[in-house]
Amino acid sequence: MRFDIITVLPALLESPFAHSILQRAQKKGIAEIVVHNLRDYATNKQKSVDDYQYGGGSGMVMSIEPFASCIEKLQSEREYDEIIFMSPDGVTLNQSTANELSIKKNIIILCGHYKGIDQRIRDIFVTREISVGDYVLSGGELPAAIVVDAVVRLIPGVLNDETSALSDSFQGELLDAPVYTRPADWRGHKVPDVLLSGHEAKVNEWRHEQALERTQKRRPDLLE
Repeated sequence: MRFDIITVLPALLESPFAHSILQRAQKKGIAEIVVHNLRDYATNKQKSVDDYQYGGGSGMVMSIEPFASCIEKLQSEREYDEIIFMSPDGVTLNQSTANELSIKKNIIILCGHYKGIDQRIRDIFVTREISVGDYVLSGGELPAAIVVDAVVRLIPGVLNDETSALSDSFQGELLDAPVYTRPADWRGHKVPDVLLSGHEAKVNEWRHEQALERTQKRRPDLLE
């Protein structure tokens, strides 16, 4: 699976993709993450990629030409399943969306800045707009990293335990059950006996009950 991320701050994305699961996925050749500097496609000597907005108002708008040039160059090299714009007014990212994207082959992600990007980019090129929450960040780089992380870990072969991603919170529309490790008794705080019983059916039943209880308490909207 390949991600092409277009940004004015490529250095900001170096660390998220150079560690842990994402690094391992790239070393295995399972995922390819390519970051493109939008300023390389600027049409002026100053390498600026923004301009004043028509109609007045505060805030600069990212120009259409650099984005269009980069997208069209990428499209000339391969076919893309999705062109995603990270936007606070997009559809909120959830596990279902991550699952859906994990079976795609090639994805472009656009990272906005300033007041936003020229609407024509969104109208002509973008196939999906995604938000990571009801708040505004300085740019789309961190949200893009979140999307890539959420999606790549679902690709077969990325995680060491193939069942791990399937038992994550939200996969079954429930939050995850409490988890414990050694020691079984820490300062009088004990691990539930059922988890030490070795009885798989009872453990699974307990985990489902705990997941349901936690979801009802913390995220009842997931059960509606």
